[in-house]
Amino acid sequence: MTTADQHDYILQLEGVSKFFGTVISLQDVTLRLRRGEVHCLLGDNGAGKSTLIKTLAGVHRPDRGRYLVDGEEVDFKSPREALDRGIATVYQDLALVPLMGVARNFFAGREPVRKLFGVIPVMDMKHAAEVSVAKLAEMGIHVRSPQQPVGTLSGGERQCLAIARAIHFGARVLILDEPTAALGVKQSCNVLKLIHAARERGISVVFITHNVHHAYPVGDSFTVLNRGRSLGSFAKGDIGEAEVLEMMSGNAEIRGLLDELEGRATA
Repeated sequence: MTTADQHDYILQLEGVSKFFGTVISLQDVTLRLRRGEVHCLLGDNGAGKSTLIKTLAGVHRPDRGRYLVDGEEVDFKSPREALDRGIATVYQDLALVPLMGVARNFFAGREPVRKLFGVIPVMDMKHAAEVSVAKLAEMGIHVRSPQQPVGTLSGGERQCLAIARAIHFGARVLILDEPTAALGVKQSCNVLKLIHAARERGISVVFITHNVHHAYPVGDSFTVLNRGRSLGSFAKGDIGEAEVLEMMSGNAEIRGLLDELEGRATA
């Protein structure tokens, strides 16, 4: 890869391996994320997606290989260091507190402060409320009140809150861990629209999923994992949805089943 090519990538894993004792969780995995693209990381359960996510997020350090951000090799020792470089991870549990209000969840850990009586530091709830409501509205989510408990929001709305929070605090790369896994059809569509909107803003997205039908409409490129190994990375124009599904399953019978179903549909 030339130096010019390297400048096209905001984030890279080059030949990364991760071991837990005698267990090989990742083996020589390469993943390259271009600026302003959606790169889908696909794999079935046990493929190594979780370990790769945590490596990108700064939770795990690679045992072999290189991790680069903006072409510069990094050695994150904590998720905070990754966040400081604009790499934000939204996990499946979303790190939200259901009984707390929207505004408090939005600013959790980064509370805006004002001085009460000019001396006592307290959370600036007015500012927090205004910003959180406005940022959610930009995502198409209109809450009844900034004090509305997050537990009363739908799954899709909570996803939007977590993503809007990451974007507000300067995320240049969004790593989304199975964001549609527990959602219905309509809510999943809303999250996919949100991923598209993030790309339109110039934010690079790593979309982790085992659902090809969710990945293919929004993805620009794809990396397929199977048992800790990469089966390759592909541009959308170079691989079809059925081929991705076959690679994920590791079973050529899937292709035959798809062809059979397609034949029945057209008969």
